Amino acid sequence: MLVMNEDLEGALKEYLKLLDEEEYFEAHEVLEEAWHPLRLKKHPLANLAKGFINGAIAFEHIKRDSNNAHKKAKRVMESYERHIHLCKSEIEHFVLFETAKDKIEVLKSRHEEVFI
Repeated sequence: MLVMNEDLEGALKEYLKLLDEEEYFEAHEVLEEAWHPLRLKKHPLANLAKGFINGAIAFEHIKRDSNNAHKKAKRVMESYERHIHLCKSEIEHFVLFETAKDKIEVLKSRHEEVFI
């Protein structure tokens, strides 16, 4: 069942909290619920949100350390990299998106062996 959440600001705040708690799958889920309405409305923030969803799931792959975890993490991180340029000061919820960007970048640096 498709779960949708119209509260992007609340989802971003929860996403940030979950990243801090290293609950990457849950961070992915909470932002994905807010992404669905954006996607369906073809909202300009849909691609940026999708990038952050994939950013979180990249670290879930690393956390689970499953087969090909590093390869999977690199592949989904490409979506984050492809859309991060959309994080500009004039967008809605810029401060939250910028904070998420900072957190993802710190996590990438902690796992630089994966993302070199």
